[in-house]
Amino acid sequence: MSQDVARSGQVEEATARALLRRLAVEQAECRVPSIVAAVVRDGRTAWFGSRGRVGGAAPTPGTQYRLGSITKPLVAAVVMRMRDEGLLDLLDPVGKHLPDVPAGELTIAQLLSHTGGLTAEPPTVWWERTAGVAVDDLLSRLGPGDVKHRPGRRFHYSNVGFALLGELVARLRGVPWLRAVRAEVLEPLGMDATTARPRPPHATGFAVHPYADVLLPEPEHDAAAMAPAGQLWSTAGDLARWAAFVAGDTGGVLSPETVAEMREPATVDDGDAWTAGFGLGLQLMRHAGRRLAGHGGSMPGFLASVWADPADRVGVLFMANTTSGVSRTLLTDLLGILDEYEPRLPVEWRPVAADPDLLAMTGVWHWGPAPYVLRLLPERGLSLEPAGGGGRASRFVARQDGTWVGLDGYYAGETLRLAPGHLDLNTFIFTRTPYDPGAPVPGGVTDWQS
Repeated sequence: MSQDVARSGQVEEATARALLRRLAVEQAECRVPSIVAAVVRDGRTAWFGSRGRVGGAAPTPGTQYRLGSITKPLVAAVVMRMRDEGLLDLLDPVGKHLPDVPAGELTIAQLLSHTGGLTAEPPTVWWERTAGVAVDDLLSRLGPGDVKHRPGRRFHYSNVGFALLGELVARLRGVPWLRAVRAEVLEPLGMDATTARPRPPHATGFAVHPYADVLLPEPEHDAAAMAPAGQLWSTAGDLARWAAFVAGDTGGVLSPETVAEMREPATVDDGDAWTAGFGLGLQLMRHAGRRLAGHGGSMPGFLASVWADPADRVGVLFMANTTSGVSRTLLTDLLGILDEYEPRLPVEWRPVAADPDLLAMTGVWHWGPAPYVLRLLPERGLSLEPAGGGGRASRFVARQDGTWVGLDGYYAGETLRLAPGHLDLNTFIFTRTPYDPGAPVPGGVTDWQS
């Protein structure tokens, strides 16, 4: 990559050409009236492309498209803010805060992760194509029969669940859900072009006739009570900022730790394969060694999707004004092009100063007969993993009381204590030699035989 391109953050010319060609093939072969796409890298838009026409001209980064369900993670961000403020707990039954809500036993975490078993669609006419009903009307129509699965049993996508979360935001904040989302998420992130209803310039929603190159206009209404599930309109410029947020550039809206929590898998939706799942308001996908987080969206006449890889600080997105037809591989193909043309260089290794006392604790320790290796990580972190790889490996960070807490793996949240001659990890004793007889718990060996 040239120095000028590296400073600007833009992709190389050859990369841009390959990305644009992939987008052009999508638009032509799938017969999409218009489509925009972008690549986000290190918090900035590194490439933008468009094909087709909106109002006789090529769409721009400022052209609005309907987001559909990408509205949901914006609502989820406000819910997580309220959790961090102590206004609610994710394990709270939603009925604790909305006493008049049917299925009030479902937890807030279950609604965020679509594991409450709640019906996918509201008991109204087709909500995406008709004017919405008021919140009180929606709540009066819900009943016990609208819980389709035992809460917590399985993933079952629920638009209704996010209608309830939008009402939760409204009641705890004392303002309409969108006002809270705008004040607490959109404005701090600079997403000023994201609105409840379209504003010029915006694409018109179309379906494409299956047997002729004819456009069929699609409806657009205020979804009212269902609006938190899919109301918003936005631009490629604003959605790029959201991709950067999901990748970890949180702009103070949430702590990086809370966004990382939202990206943690809460459930899977493709069985044993585990290539797709859901966190707290975020869809998850594993692809070609990447762990992606984001969300898709569809409403009559529109499709959109955004994915981000926090490990690589890269994101991709598209927005199109078509009811169906955009391939599911478009964004992963764009990521593949970026990897092929401009693979990310590993961070340059540099030595760091080490605490001598911690350095003395590194090396081989034994859990019974099994050797483990304790390593010192940057920023005073520790890792403990089997010497042969696999098994119960975890990382740890220091607490102020001199103990360490597990970050991941089997020992996530558990306490590690360092002592002369042994490690105490949630009652498991690790010693320098197998079954050290001088350890507090020597392992039960009483006789040695030659």
